[in-house]
Amino acid sequence: MTKKVFHLLLLLLWIGIGTALRFTNLTGKSPWTDEFATMVFSLGNSFKTLPINQAISIDTLLQPLEAKSGVGVGEVLHHLFTEDHHPPLYFVLLHWWLGLFPNSGEYISLWAARSLPALFGVASIPAVYGLGWLAFRSRLVAQLAGAMMAVSPYSIYLAQETRHYTLAILWVIASLGCLVVTMGHLKRRTILPIWLVISWVIINSFGIATHYFFSLTLCAEAIVMIGFWLLEFRVNKQEKALRIAQDFSDPPSSPIPHSPFPTSWLRISAVIAGTLVGCLVWIPVLQGGYDPQMTEWIAKGDRTLLGWISPVFQALAAWITMISLLPVEASSLLVTILSGVIMLGFFIWAAPILYRGMKSQLKIPENRLATEVLAVFVLGAIALFFGISYILGTDITRGARYNFVYFPAVIVLVAASLSVHWNTSKAIPSDSGKSYLALPTISQEKPKLNFQNKGKRAIVIIWLMGLLSCLTVVSNLGYQKYYRPDLLVPAIQKVSPHPIVIATTHNTLVQTGEMMGIAWELNDKIKNDKAPINSEVKFVLAHQTEEECVTAPGKTCTAAIALEQILTQLPRPLDLWLVNFKAPAEDLPHCFSEDPSQYTTGVDGYNTKLYRCLPTSSETYQ
Repeated sequence: MTKKVFHLLLLLLWIGIGTALRFTNLTGKSPWTDEFATMVFSLGNSFKTLPINQAISIDTLLQPLEAKSGVGVGEVLHHLFTEDHHPPLYFVLLHWWLGLFPNSGEYISLWAARSLPALFGVASIPAVYGLGWLAFRSRLVAQLAGAMMAVSPYSIYLAQETRHYTLAILWVIASLGCLVVTMGHLKRRTILPIWLVISWVIINSFGIATHYFFSLTLCAEAIVMIGFWLLEFRVNKQEKALRIAQDFSDPPSSPIPHSPFPTSWLRISAVIAGTLVGCLVWIPVLQGGYDPQMTEWIAKGDRTLLGWISPVFQALAAWITMISLLPVEASSLLVTILSGVIMLGFFIWAAPILYRGMKSQLKIPENRLATEVLAVFVLGAIALFFGISYILGTDITRGARYNFVYFPAVIVLVAASLSVHWNTSKAIPSDSGKSYLALPTISQEKPKLNFQNKGKRAIVIIWLMGLLSCLTVVSNLGYQKYYRPDLLVPAIQKVSPHPIVIATTHNTLVQTGEMMGIAWELNDKIKNDKAPINSEVKFVLAHQTEEECVTAPGKTCTAAIALEQILTQLPRPLDLWLVNFKAPAEDLPHCFSEDPSQYTTGVDGYNTKLYRCLPTSSETYQ
């Protein structure tokens, strides 16, 4: 078997494992509010068609999730631009993808919606393999990168959501590939080819059209370029001084060749200009559809001690889960504690291995620049995250998914570090060939599975830890959804034998998505004949802005007034469940609150309060 065939089969193995993990239990977790927004807009539907300040049925609440014939991309763009704040590329692609699963007049298939990001997640495995090859021209580094991406729990988490992050990761990988090739040309002082300039601009434009946070990837790349430019500026000054010295030498030294730097930087300027155009085109769209209330969950500054230290621990948690995540969200406290202890011990053991590997790569002349470029890129991105969180008061570390902007570079750096330990007798862990960032490397034999080598054993242990971590994610024992209607619905079923009204204060589509999660879970159980409830269920979206209730507290809150009016029109007795209801409702006529100990309140994403509402003609609850 030739080396090429061996490496191709090995890559196919990682792709097969990654595919199986990403599609395992794909619909096992209930969709949450962001996923509902993605599905509704990708279908070309609107949230504005839902009645507010009315009692509506499950079917009415889920109506925006129905696939309708004759709806095209135009409707997708219109509703997205007027009701949401995301760029459209992924939504359009998902719209076309859903068209392959005809279900006109029925609710969207969750499997179909999640399968597209899962496929993009699978595509990231060969993509990161290619990035590892471009940076180090080492099949070993490339294979390790593909293997780690296949079993990264963070990657599995993103791939099993109906969101745009796995597509954005592909653009990050492609843009980093362009950065790597560019840095190689600058290092060797060769002119950037036109195809690279055009490709980089197109990739960056697609990245911005997928997620606005891709701009952080571009900023981190700019940090790398600026750092390289400053170093070369100092080198050029030294060369200039050397030329002056040559002019006075007798006999003169050999001439210093002309540098193509001006042409290369001119073309890099063209990349920057083209990318800026690709970014700025979305500003009018962002201004037109942006609602600041949609991002309040990260925009609220917390100047307490907890607020100052939270970004650090949130960032650490996201970094750790890129390679390891045991069932820390299991229902058993003992399992949670044991998982935490094992993860801590694992990282205490693994961190020195990765650190030594990184130091070794920096000492290898032909690999040093690749390592520095990716390391500075990651550190620059992390600095941007902390700068935005601490200086601007917008804590983007709260969203672990936002780390997609530098996640692929972390995987390649981990792979490069581990490659040093594969054959500890080898000084340089790379295949033959010329790196885009380096000089020709020393040839390396095909990897052999000799597990007497401690380095090999360490790599296998780290990879197996990633595999076990992926099983944690697909089993819903890690990276659980923030909203858990699958837990709330059984609690409602247990204590509510009478007709039910589930009410929330409505401000944006976020609250609509919270209620859709409950309705989706109810509908799924009814469809599967699991009898989740014994009575009719109605939902109420009581609309109000937060300012209305803050400036006019008490019963002047519009949501409280609307709820009271709706209750007067409904037959009694009934059970009223206030879910994430942000308005005072203590004095509802003929309704009394139930003792919280009688029902479950500890459900992720849902703060509940149960009221028993009596018939108006009776003094007792019948």
